[in-house]
Amino acid sequence: MYQRYHWPDDETVQKNEDRRTAGLAGLAVVLLILIGSLLLVQQLRTASRVQDCLMAGRRNCDALVAG
Repeated sequence: MYQRYHWPDDETVQKNEDRRTAGLAGLAVVLLILIGSLLLVQQLRTASRVQDCLMAGRRNCDALVAG
């Protein structure tokens, strides 16, 4: 009628802790890759604007980099 509760042994607890640690480490790596890719896209966008300005024959392209 009543079920007994079995306490997890030390090996099961250690496996669960290791799994959580690995999951958090994976999440941290994904976040670092995401932040790095966003910074890369921003730099490429700025470089593209400057190149477009220079190819149009303008000389005041420093204003694009500053703002």
